[in-house]
Amino acid sequence: MLNSKITEIGQIDSISGNNISVKLLDNMKSKMPVIEGVVYKVGQIGSFVKISLGYANLYGIVTQIGSGAIPENLKDAYVNDYSSFKNTSWINIVLAGEQVGNKFERGITQFPTTGDKVHLVTIQDLDIIYGGYEDSNSIVVGNISVSESLDAKLDLDKLISRHCAIVGSTGSGKSNAVSVLLQSIALRKFPSSRILVIDPHGEYNDALSGYSKVIEVNSTDEKNRLKIPFWALPFNELMKIFSGNLSDQNREYIREKVVDAKIKSAKKNKIEVSDQSINADSPIPFSIKKLWFELDDFERMTLQGDRITPEPLVEEGNVQDLKSNQYPIAGIGNSAPFLNQRAKGLLSFLDSVRNKLNDDSYSFLFSPEKYTPKSNGKIDLDLDSLLYDWLGDKPPITILDLSGIPSEVMSSISGTLLKIIYDGLFWGVNTAVGGKNQPLLIVLEEAHNYLKAGENSISSRTVQMIAKEGRKYGVGLLLVTQRPSELDETVLSQCGTMIALRMNNSKDRGNIRAAVQDELQSMVDLLPSLRVGEGIISGEAVKLPSRVKFFKIANAPKGSDPKASEKWLKEINNVQDEYTTLLKSWRNKNYKL
Repeated sequence: MLNSKITEIGQIDSISGNNISVKLLDNMKSKMPVIEGVVYKVGQIGSFVKISLGYANLYGIVTQIGSGAIPENLKDAYVNDYSSFKNTSWINIVLAGEQVGNKFERGITQFPTTGDKVHLVTIQDLDIIYGGYEDSNSIVVGNISVSESLDAKLDLDKLISRHCAIVGSTGSGKSNAVSVLLQSIALRKFPSSRILVIDPHGEYNDALSGYSKVIEVNSTDEKNRLKIPFWALPFNELMKIFSGNLSDQNREYIREKVVDAKIKSAKKNKIEVSDQSINADSPIPFSIKKLWFELDDFERMTLQGDRITPEPLVEEGNVQDLKSNQYPIAGIGNSAPFLNQRAKGLLSFLDSVRNKLNDDSYSFLFSPEKYTPKSNGKIDLDLDSLLYDWLGDKPPITILDLSGIPSEVMSSISGTLLKIIYDGLFWGVNTAVGGKNQPLLIVLEEAHNYLKAGENSISSRTVQMIAKEGRKYGVGLLLVTQRPSELDETVLSQCGTMIALRMNNSKDRGNIRAAVQDELQSMVDLLPSLRVGEGIISGEAVKLPSRVKFFKIANAPKGSDPKASEKWLKEINNVQDEYTTLLKSWRNKNYKL
């Protein structure tokens, strides 16, 4: 055991709640003492100190250094008699936990008193502070920055159940940190682990290739092609996809038609649900082409002299081809055929519907292969197969690559994905694949793109619901963003663990400061000085706030910056042909052509 005099650096002068002012020893030989061949730095922001109380050791984190750390009752004296203080040094610390025996626990059972000695923390102490994690429920994501021989561990249970956020500026190493964290979980080889990554840019396809299944819009493999049945969307989200304004009266008119179609389809597909419980938001299949055809036909028909009976068709339309029925042109004045006076004036809106249904970039939604209802509403596969593809396959990680989805519907689609998954796990909580029996971690990459503060979108509403209630149903969130200031504060405040990488924007740092423990907010000021791939981890999943250097993933995520000095050295052959391919990819909205 080390001689306590060797490690002593000062004594407690004042205590205010959890904040303690420490006066460093005047006769301390060096601010960088060498103990048993190891160089230690005294008074580094974010470093630890130890206060021995005999049977227990208290540990604190240094939050302030210099004249600002002088106790309040001495500051007036400092101003009036500077000469008495000029050779003294002070630090402020925040108590974080205590050691009894060889076990470290967060929290304090008793406080120190003035005059108690303060010691620097040695390698042996750090082993106790950062040790103590159970191998069965912890993962290693990197090394502790102050001592790179120590593993940086996270409590897996608290990381998932209490939600987590990874924040940092562009180029700070966010994608690498996410990849390392997910890979660390996958390497544990839990037989029933499941992680779902909502990836709007396809960044993680290569980085996690050995542990994941990628489902994407433009996949050449039918099994791994992204399919999101339109009929699983809530009614209002479905209507938002189509351009054109609908009056409240017409919206309700279409809503009633959708409900009727779903009731008939439920019977056709032998879905066990009562007619009374079916509404326009129920995830029950119906043929949108048939709905369009019937609405369009009612708008176009002309009537015979009784003004009730439709005129005979001039040319019969086709439901599957979205071809309208053609009627004789209405006469002038009081001569038949007559216009349908009960028409709702929906033709312009229905034209926009037809355009979207015929748009190949929306085929994942309106023609989702075996999930596409026939004209009578019959389907070959239901949502249980879809959920199995997303959550039940063998790889522990499923990546839903949304990079091929049109940007104007990204919020609706990502929100619908989350709602389908959460509603399924919510209502299936008592099944073996419910969230309580098989927890799920949902990773939201670039969360600020579809989770904006003050926005009442389906994605914002669903994520808020998961953040508030998901813990009870086994659904955890991992939010990844470079702009925490744009995130909904309710969701960010629900994240029990915060992993903050380098961040230069003061507004973003302000949001992080508001989300961490009050006494440790000064550590947020360290963020601009962090190295690439280094972060401060605080919250539920760690015993103490820690500065961590994350491992470097072998296959860098696609989001990594291209190195111009390397790329510009390469000669490009057939440049004209490359631009031709570029144009083809652009027009087809498929970067894999």
